Amino acid sequence: MNAKLLLCTLLVLLGSCNGTGPNEARTEQIHSHSHHMNMMDPSLIVFFFLDDLKLGNTIPIYFPARELSDSLPHLLSKQQADSIPFSLQQLPHILHLLSFSNDSPQAKAMAQTLDECDRDPIEGEKKFCATSLQSMSEFLQTIFGSDTPIKSLSTSHIRRSDDAGLVQKYAIVGIVEIPAPKMVACHTMPYAYTVFYCHYHDSENRVYRVSLRGEKGDEVEAVAVCHMDTSQWGRSHVAFQVLRVEPGAAPVCHFFPADNFVWVPTMSSISQHKEEISPVLDRLMAGQILTS
Repeated sequence: MNAKLLLCTLLVLLGSCNGTGPNEARTEQIHSHSHHMNMMDPSLIVFFFLDDLKLGNTIPIYFPARELSDSLPHLLSKQQADSIPFSLQQLPHILHLLSFSNDSPQAKAMAQTLDECDRDPIEGEKKFCATSLQSMSEFLQTIFGSDTPIKSLSTSHIRRSDDAGLVQKYAIVGIVEIPAPKMVACHTMPYAYTVFYCHYHDSENRVYRVSLRGEKGDEVEAVAVCHMDTSQWGRSHVAFQVLRVEPGAAPVCHFFPADNFVWVPTMSSISQHKEEISPVLDRLMAGQILTS
């Protein structure tokens, strides 16, 4: 997508493509933002402002051509996962155990994942890198309690075009807010086997199911989360670099790729929307500790 088209798309969201709209400072921010987005890693084109979440708005988004099921064959049992060291300090030993050279691309990716997993959580955050479904289940219990039934929500691709997996403009054709007094987001991390980075923030968050229609014909039922208070986030957080805002200045929202997911309490309003549930993951979690 060229810079001019992307800029116009973003300005349309602000009602200023014809010279009207917010003040010059905001317009300049969007100009800088669009140029930055045009140059960045496509996988970062998932962030947006809460004010952009309106029916009819068009947002450039990158949905990688990956599914949650792609990660599942590499899941280890808790016994297997616990037998392998998992810390950045032990990376040389891990690479030796798994037969990766120290200078391989796999080693670099694993180092980045271990570094992220070893970092201390920010204020108000609880985080955990789950190397098995059982360890994820145990972490979820610490957040929701052992008696609270929960469900996973994930993005699903209803229709894929030949251009799926590329950045494209998506029109928002449906928005449903999912009641979620608590939520845990889990992200698939690059590693030799499946690792999920799961985290919980005790500040206000909003979970949405957003129906999207891509310019190439793609149809996506996407999960989006908006973090209403980012004042405790570090200034170097990638969301601030993408959106060109300061911590705490505005709610930060982002779409989830299909191989990431969100855990929320099962509530009557959620159960009415069966399409929101991630059945693959929930079937796998059946029999784990969290199930009643």
